[in-house]
Amino acid sequence: MPQINDLSRSLSSFEQDRTLIVVVEVSLSSWLVAGILPGVARQPMKKLGPAEDALLALICRWKDEASRAGRNIMRVCVAYEAGRDGFWLARWLLTHGIETYVIHSASVSVSREQRRAKTDRLDTELLKRTFLGWLRGERGHCSMAAIPTIQEEDARRPNREREKLVGDRTRIINRIKATLIRFGIRTFKPTLRKAEERLEALRTAEGVPLLENTRAELHRDMARLRMIQEQIKEIEQRRLRDLESVSSAKPGPHAMVRLIARVIGIGIETADMLVHEILLRNLRDRQALARYAGLTGSPDESGSRRREKGLSRSGNARVRRGMIQLAWRFLQFQKESALAQWYRDRTADRRSSTRKTMIVALARKLLIALWLLAKTGQIPEGVLLRPAT
Repeated sequence: MPQINDLSRSLSSFEQDRTLIVVVEVSLSSWLVAGILPGVARQPMKKLGPAEDALLALICRWKDEASRAGRNIMRVCVAYEAGRDGFWLARWLLTHGIETYVIHSASVSVSREQRRAKTDRLDTELLKRTFLGWLRGERGHCSMAAIPTIQEEDARRPNREREKLVGDRTRIINRIKATLIRFGIRTFKPTLRKAEERLEALRTAEGVPLLENTRAELHRDMARLRMIQEQIKEIEQRRLRDLESVSSAKPGPHAMVRLIARVIGIGIETADMLVHEILLRNLRDRQALARYAGLTGSPDESGSRRREKGLSRSGNARVRRGMIQLAWRFLQFQKESALAQWYRDRTADRRSSTRKTMIVALARKLLIALWLLAKTGQIPEGVLLRPAT
């Protein structure tokens, strides 16, 4: 059975004399488009405004030019680097019959000279050489990002929005506490239901009420905090309604979320993040799963010396942070599981460095176990589940 393509190289046969190659350097104000035309000695380059219709017209014009040069163009390949524009352009080109790829930015090798020249023209030439090597099937040139559907992108928005709102909530709470500490008030809790009413009764260390400007600032911060808490609650309630509206017997993301959330120690938020960020992806094997999550080691080798520099930073930061937190929580709620016993056996010396190293290994093993649970229903040994609802 053939393995799933990991997008690190092309598995399609490549005939350069019958393939039009186009790369696009995408920016906010303009697009720089470069091409390799079979039968044409020059390698054209054209600067366009950010307009997809103009790009498609340019590709058709170059295809006609190659045809006039005596080449029968059977394949048109377009690539651009992943960035702020996301994947909308790739989806639009695919709907118009153009074979499109999105190059993973971190996979492109660049010169390490400190004062190297960097322009859109040079970047386009680099992308062109990199894409050509990838099309030939050679390893190490670059990796392509999987192009999600618009529905898959939309499904990730609630969890990502909630993560940002939780960060905003923490910043506002810290700002309120910092404001009050300057007046010697250390016991005020902004998250209480009647916190805004209690502001009027606060007294400084000198025994006087808060002054007008400070009190007005705190009321505005409390209003922002109340609005953010309402938005977080709205997102959480909407997610629960969506989960309840779909039958548990129907396969799909909602069924996977419910299944993962049955594991004691994992809540709806963590389950939703894991399913939409990584478990729904068509990853090749366990190694690809750990690499995408950024839970593999980052070694430093020179000669016979080898040192671990910690976690790899090339994976999905949301998954990496969530899995490290979940690994510590798993030790608390699943003490009798085989994974928890495996961790305790290897950290019996109680050294802090050993525990930090092994918690990453536990997070990696736990992610693989959850992946198998979501794909095959295989329950990890000794793991306790909540009753199905």
